Amino acid sequence: MKRLIPPLETAVEWLMALALGVMVLAIGSNVVLRYVFNTGIPAAEEVARLMFVWMIFLGAILALHRGAHLGMEIFQARLPRSLRRACAIVSHLLILYALWLFLVGSWDQTVIGLNTYSTVLGFPMALMASGGLVCAAAMLPMVALNLWRIVTKHPAARIPGEAPAVHHAAETAPEVSQ
Repeated sequence: MKRLIPPLETAVEWLMALALGVMVLAIGSNVVLRYVFNTGIPAAEEVARLMFVWMIFLGAILALHRGAHLGMEIFQARLPRSLRRACAIVSHLLILYALWLFLVGSWDQTVIGLNTYSTVLGFPMALMASGGLVCAAAMLPMVALNLWRIVTKHPAARIPGEAPAVHHAAETAPEVSQ
């Protein structure tokens, strides 16, 4: 499983880069066409919106995996270790509940979107809603795994307010040049 993660991360990064490229091309060409030729591509907005939704959801998955989501750790860092762990357990349980709601809601929207189509291109709106479905389905096991690590006091557990584990610190430590 550990060998599968880096190629998946790379694939997600490439998909995000592709989505960004398509967005820039669609919106940029539409701007030029409108201001220079007084015309435009009606589908550009739909394509850009679809790419934006997927880019955001894929980025959220990567951010969670890398521990890069924004958080309020200042308060938690001042707590004793046992309270930090308890706070992390409660917050992870709440996150799992929220992700479950997100998964169920995204599933419902994806099913509804199978019979609803975009205005210009006519693609099923399920393509839009399925971004949330993929995001929630990917984040649920990641949060559950970290919760398990916190409960079992595994050294790789990420607890807000604590310094990253040694193997993470080496990856994120800034280089010092003299």
